[in-house]
Amino acid sequence: MRDAYLRPVRNPDKFRSYFFREKGLVLLIALCGILFDGGLSTVLLLQGNMIDTIATKQPIPKVLQAAGLFMLATLVVQLARFGKRYFVRRFANKSQAAMRMMVYNDIVNKDITVLKDESMGELLTKAVGDVDITVEGMRKCTTEVFDTGLLMVSYLISLISLSPSITLFSSLSIVCAMVLAGLMKKTVIKASRENRESLADVTNHTYALVDHATLLRTTGMEGKERGKYQGELEILRGKAVKASLMETALEPLYRAIAASGIVFALSFGGNQVITGTWSIGNFSSFLFIFSAFTVKAGKASGLFNAFQKASVSFARIKPYLKPYQEEDVTIHHSLDMTKGLVVKDLSFTYPKNTKPTIAHVTFQAKRGEIIGITGAVASGKSTLGIALEGLYPYEGSITLGGRELSSLTGYEKGVAISYQGHQSELLSDTIQENVSFGIGGDITPSLKDVSFLADLADMRDGTQTIVGSAGVRLSGGQAARISLARALYRHTPLVILDDPFASVDRKTEEEIISNIRNGHGSSIVIVISHRLSIFPATNQVLFVNQDGTVVTGTHKSLMETCEAYRAMYLLQMGDGK
Repeated sequence: MRDAYLRPVRNPDKFRSYFFREKGLVLLIALCGILFDGGLSTVLLLQGNMIDTIATKQPIPKVLQAAGLFMLATLVVQLARFGKRYFVRRFANKSQAAMRMMVYNDIVNKDITVLKDESMGELLTKAVGDVDITVEGMRKCTTEVFDTGLLMVSYLISLISLSPSITLFSSLSIVCAMVLAGLMKKTVIKASRENRESLADVTNHTYALVDHATLLRTTGMEGKERGKYQGELEILRGKAVKASLMETALEPLYRAIAASGIVFALSFGGNQVITGTWSIGNFSSFLFIFSAFTVKAGKASGLFNAFQKASVSFARIKPYLKPYQEEDVTIHHSLDMTKGLVVKDLSFTYPKNTKPTIAHVTFQAKRGEIIGITGAVASGKSTLGIALEGLYPYEGSITLGGRELSSLTGYEKGVAISYQGHQSELLSDTIQENVSFGIGGDITPSLKDVSFLADLADMRDGTQTIVGSAGVRLSGGQAARISLARALYRHTPLVILDDPFASVDRKTEEEIISNIRNGHGSSIVIVISHRLSIFPATNQVLFVNQDGTVVTGTHKSLMETCEAYRAMYLLQMGDGK
C-alpha cells in the first residue's frame, strides 16, 4: 500500500495546499485548540472563584466544590493541549515529507540544461534547510493560531467582561508591540535572505574543498583555500547571528512592551477593589488573564517575524514546487536493433555557447561492434559521447534501433543506454548494489568482464563489501572497474564508456576489451579514450579534430589517411616499448 506521506500535493506552490492535504489532522488540531483556548480562560475564572470562596470563608463543601471544578477544568485543558501539540507535530512531519518530496521530484525531473546552472550547495540548502524553515513556520503558525490567536480572543473577551475601560487602556501597549513587529518586517526578511544565501556559499565551498583536497595539498594551495573558507565562515557567522537575533531577541522586547500595560491594570484595578466594585477574586483574575494576554501578544509579534523568515525560504524553494511528475515507465515502441545506431549530420552546442563543440558528424554502427572515439585534448570527444547519450538537445539525427533518440522518454533512454563518465561515481553501499543498482542478480560475470575477480578474492565480504565514502578505500583502477561493470551489467543496446581505461594497465585494458568483444555481442559499445592501444581491435574509429569535425574510418584506414591520428598512435606505441 502506498505510504500516505508520499501522496503528491496539488498546487504545491501554495501554503494552503498542505493544510487541505491534511484536513483531518487540521480538524483535530482545531477541535483540541478550541477546547484548550476556551477552557484556559474558564480555568482562570474558576481560579478566581475559588479564591473568593476561600477569602469570604464559605463552607468547606462549597470551597471543595470550587476547587474540584478548578482541578477538573485544568485536567481537561491540559489533555486538550497535549492533543493539539501532538496533532500539530504530526501535521508538520507530514507536510515536511510532502514538501521535500515535491522539491526532489522537480529536481530529478528538471531538464539537465537547467539543472547544470544550480550549484550543489544551493540545491542542498533549498531542499533541506529551506524546506525545514518553511515547515517550521507553518507549524508555528498552526500552533499559534490556537495558542496565541484564539487564546488572545478568549482572554480579551474575559477581560472586557470584567471591565471594558481598563482593558482598553491597558491594551494600548500591546498595539505598540504589534506596530513595532510590522515595522521590523523588511529588516527580518533581509537578514534571513542574506543568511540563507551565505549558507549556500559555504556549502558550495565545503564540497569544493572535499572534492579537490588532494589537488589543493599537492599544489600547496590548501592553506590559501582554507583562508578563503574561514572568511566565508566568518561572514556566515555574522549573518546567522543577525538572523537569529531578528527572530529570537525581538520577542522578549515585544513582550516587555506589551507587558508595560500592567501598570494601568494595577492602578485602575486596585482602585476598583478599593471602591468595592471588584472583589479580590475579580482583581486577581484580571491580573492573571492580562498577564497571560501580554505574553501571548509578545509571541504574536514574534510570530510575525518568524513567518516572514519562513516566507523567505518558501520563496527560495517555490520554483521547485511544481505539479508532481510520475515517471513514464512504459516502453512505447521496442527498439529494432537490427537497424543499429545511425548518426546523421550531428552537431552539438552546449547551453549558453554559440559555437558547436562538434559539427556534422555522420557514422553508423551495428550490434556487436566496438566504436573507438579519440582526438586531441579538449577536441570534444567526451562531448560526442554526451550527445549520443541524448540528455541534451542536439541538431541532426541520432536513431537507435530505428527510433530517434530525442523521441524516447527518460525511462526508455535509461533502458536502452548505459553510460560511464570520467568520474567513477560509487555509492556508499555494497559492490553488489553499486553494480546492479537495485536490479539484483549475479554480478560475477560483469566483474569478470572487467577483470575484478582477483581483487574481489582479497575482500573478506566479497560482493557485500561496502565501498564508497563510507566503506573500503579502493584504488582508482578498482573504482573505475566497478563503475565499468555497472555500465556493462544490463547489456543495454548502447553502451558509452568515457575514458574507461585511464586507471588500468595495458594488459588489463586488453583483457577487458577482449571480454567486451566476446560477451557483449548484443550491444553497440562506444569507447572514448585518449589511449589508443586497443583501437586496432575496434570496428571503427572516430577522430575528433580541434574544430569539432570528425574523421571516420577503421584503425587501418586512419593510419593511412589521418596524419594526426597516425602521429598520436605511433607516439603512444613508441612510449610503450
